Amino acid sequence: MDRTRPSLLRRLLRWSARLLLGFVLVSVLWVAAYRFVPPPVTITMLANAADGRGIAKSWVPLSAVAPAMPRAAIAAEDAGFCRHHGFDIDSMRAAFAANQRGRRLRGGSTISQQTAKNVFLWQGRSYVRKAFEAWFTALIELLWGKRRIMEMYLNVIETGIGTYGVEAGAERYFHHGANRITPGEAARMAAVFPLPKSRGAVSPAGYVRRYGNRIAARAPTVHRAGLDSCLA
Repeated sequence: MDRTRPSLLRRLLRWSARLLLGFVLVSVLWVAAYRFVPPPVTITMLANAADGRGIAKSWVPLSAVAPAMPRAAIAAEDAGFCRHHGFDIDSMRAAFAANQRGRRLRGGSTISQQTAKNVFLWQGRSYVRKAFEAWFTALIELLWGKRRIMEMYLNVIETGIGTYGVEAGAERYFHHGANRITPGEAARMAAVFPLPKSRGAVSPAGYVRRYGNRIAARAPTVHRAGLDSCLA
């Protein structure tokens, strides 16, 4: 009887289990640490810096960001942010259906999912990355809570070429801090979030201007309907 194969299989299973356990422990500790300290840098920042774009960022607590900014982000990216637990199943189904019909690829990612990707992972589309994204999304929802997720999101989101976070974005576009962002400025910056390398918040035109106007129209409803209540 050949015992080599069963023995090899057992070793592979043991090593796989150890690797999985190690990943779980490291990822939990990593997320737990970022509950209290800002990330010094992200994979996205390093990848863009390698292309010679530099890194401009300035961390600010959510309390130092004008309320108009998170409201605009919710209006633009994730109206159910305060109500879901990291995943918007209806949006994910709609995105999957549209992509299956051959339309322009669209995403169904929530702000929580985008935060998990931007802080811990790399950009791009792949099932492997989406699997890691789902894991980190569940962790930040469990260990951070909504205020910290929004705070992290607004500090690491790319707001222009080599520019990260709404503080650096506000200084770049409007020449003042995030604490002074007006509702109109917040809407214009939120309109830049999906494609920060090809859109600008200063004198926007065409689609960016129209999209910014739609965000500005939605933002008051976010507050009136309590869609930002988890940030209070």
